[in-house]
This record gives sequence, structure tokens and C-alpha cells, in this order.
Amino acid sequence: MSAENHTHSHGGSVPATEGRTIGWANHYDLVVKLLTFGKERGLREQTIHQAGITIGAVVLDVGCGTGSLTLLAKTQAGNQGKVYGIDAAPEMIEAANQKAAQQKSDVDFQTALIEALPFADGMFDVVLSSAMFHHLPGDLQRRGLTEILRVLKPGGRLLIVDLKRPTSFAQLLTPVALLHGSKINDVHELSPLMEKVGYAAIQTGNMRWKSMGFIQGQRSSQ
Repeated sequence: MSAENHTHSHGGSVPATEGRTIGWANHYDLVVKLLTFGKERGLREQTIHQAGITIGAVVLDVGCGTGSLTLLAKTQAGNQGKVYGIDAAPEMIEAANQKAAQQKSDVDFQTALIEALPFADGMFDVVLSSAMFHHLPGDLQRRGLTEILRVLKPGGRLLIVDLKRPTSFAQLLTPVALLHGSKINDVHELSPLMEKVGYAAIQTGNMRWKSMGFIQGQRSSQ
């Protein structure tokens, strides 16, 4: 099913997913602000810059939450671009649609799963995922990466921004590390899986906020 024939979802049930979902949308933005010591805006702006979104791009934000990053992507893509956001939690999509309405932003938010993206093959120039992959078990990560590769255009890019494993005592005491304990999966460790799934030009790096890093890869243009 292509996205052009899909209407905005404002709630309701979705197929069960093995990943963890967050249903407390009303408090989500405040929690993110507290966990990042108020640096979430800068983190999102760096994510958009790293993604290299150009005017007119077609962009998907997977695990969009309440839509803050998605709306920034739409600003970057401009009126000529088309931006979609999906999340498995209908409550998040409700909140994202409210933000879009307040900002008069034409973003298509949908309740959907990473392992069953409701979009046509080769549709997107850029796919984003921020602070979501650590919620997915290993097999679901593989299935999600495979689905994202399917919907990317040849030469299209995936950017994942997510947690890094703490490497110092100070980092172990950050709210994010305390919340996740010893179960933090380092985003950089997705590299072998992305290579196995079929991504090319894989690169890793660090965000300015030391608890976060990124990994990006492309769909081959051939």
C-alpha cells in the first residue's frame, strides 16, 4: 500500500509489535527535556543537519514520537518536500498531529510499525530514526532495517541517532544511563547488521551530546 492512498491515523489499534512502545504521550516531551538536560532541540537540529535533507526531499521519520524531529525535517524539506512520521503508539500520533495542526505543517503522521512500513518500494530520499532502535530486540532490528532499505530510493540514506554505551563513571550517572542500566545497546554496534542487510557506505560518529551517537548507510544506487 502506497502512502499516497493512506489517510492520517488519529489513533486506534495496530498489529502487535515485539518492540517496546511508549503510551504516555502527554508527558513524553517533558521527560525527553529532563533526560537531555534541556538539550533536545540542539540534538534534533544536529540530527537534521547530519541527515543532509534537501529542499524537495521525501523523508520518513520512523518512531517519530510526538513529532518534534519530523516537523523540523519538514521545515528543512520545504513546501516542495513531503515528510511522513510513523509510530507504533496511537497516542504519539495523536500528539504529533496536534503539533502539526498548531504549526500549520503538512506532515503525514501515521500509526504503523517499522517491521511493516505502509509505503511503496523506493519512495524515500532520507529515513530518520531517533532514540528508537534501542527499544527493538535483535530480530526486529533486522526486520526494520530490511523494511527501511526497501522503501529507500537508490542512493537514499538512513540515519539512526541513538544511545552509546557509557565509557566513563560520569556517563554512568547520567539520567539516560541510570534509566537503562547495563542494557544500553551501542548504536555503533548496528554496523555489522546493516552491512548484512545490504546497506552501503556505512559510517558512524558521535553527537555533540555525549550519550548519543549515530550510524548512517545508503541503499546502493545500482
